[in-house]
Amino acid sequence: MIRVLFVCLGNICRSPMAEAIFQDMVNKAGLGDLIEVDSAGIGSWHVGEPAHDGTLEILKKNKISYNGRARQIERVDLDDFDYVLAMDREVLQYILRSGTGATANIALFLMYAKQAGLVTGDEVPDPFYDNTFDRAYSLIQRGCMALLHHIRHAEGV
Repeated sequence: MIRVLFVCLGNICRSPMAEAIFQDMVNKAGLGDLIEVDSAGIGSWHVGEPAHDGTLEILKKNKISYNGRARQIERVDLDDFDYVLAMDREVLQYILRSGTGATANIALFLMYAKQAGLVTGDEVPDPFYDNTFDRAYSLIQRGCMALLHHIRHAEGV
């Protein structure tokens, strides 16, 4: 089982959006039995809450379901997951500080999309502050496509 964890600040906007989009892609590729997907936040502000309305609306608009609840990343996640993907550099730095000796592949989420030429930047801006959920969706969708391509080749699935 290949385990993928998406991480943002509070786990209500970007990381649950990535979790839902990637899970949808994994399922459509027939890889649901081989790839497990989850999300978390570095902060505890929203633990137990559903995803932000903006996230849920853009997912619904694109016919992707999601009903997860926010959770905070734990140190054990950095060993239990194969890929721990941060939405921005602030989140990445937090994970790296917390993850000394971790076995997970810890990186910026958009790294694979940038390498593939699908995006120019390597961060997903937080739509919580400016309500740019369409932009976040577009970046995350391209990031998920590139990530799935990478995993299929790197992991042989």
